[in-house]
Amino acid sequence: MISFERVSKRYEEGHDALREVSFTIEKDELVFLTGHSGAGKSTLLRLIMLMDRPTRGQVTVDETGLHSVSRRGIPHHRRKIGVVFQNHQLLYDRSVFDNVALPLIIAGYDHREVGRRVRAALDKVGLLARERAMPVTLSGGEQQRVGIARAVVGKPKILLADEPTGNLDPDLSAEIMRLFEDFRQVGVTVLIASHDLVLISRLHHRIMTLQEGRLIAGGGA
Repeated sequence: MISFERVSKRYEEGHDALREVSFTIEKDELVFLTGHSGAGKSTLLRLIMLMDRPTRGQVTVDETGLHSVSRRGIPHHRRKIGVVFQNHQLLYDRSVFDNVALPLIIAGYDHREVGRRVRAALDKVGLLARERAMPVTLSGGEQQRVGIARAVVGKPKILLADEPTGNLDPDLSAEIMRLFEDFRQVGVTVLIASHDLVLISRLHHRIMTLQEGRLIAGGGA
């Protein structure tokens, strides 16, 4: 589902963010990505989303070599991918429902289909009863759940999460990770960047470790 083959990324100022990184993540697999700040985790996620392109090597997502995806093809590629951020990136002047609906509206879905999908996504994260609430009235954990619902409302094949529990206490963090495990069980491939080694080591999924841009552990499937 996701494959890196000797991928390197050097930025214009000469910084090597990734160096000769190779791994494969299979369909329906949940994998954690860890490493020190600046190790290359966010760069790796950006390459999968085609927010950046590698300097060398080959990235393949859903059997498509990303080198062959034109600029015009990037929106279609990104529709396969749901993204969850640490800081939620919610619109605070719109309701929970409207925040989750936004990707579908941009994609041009019929309003009836939007309603059906949004309510199904909110139900999965336990927030169906809060669809008309404003984000400011929600707890941090609830706001993160809204972010997850927005990421999965388009039924992506891949779910990427960048430090999704960074601002949450241990109990809420474990709760959020269980949601990701639930999505994996229904056929979504999940890659989560996280510093929380105590939490992720308890969950018994593969852990890939980056150090100064090199993958030093967990590269094998």
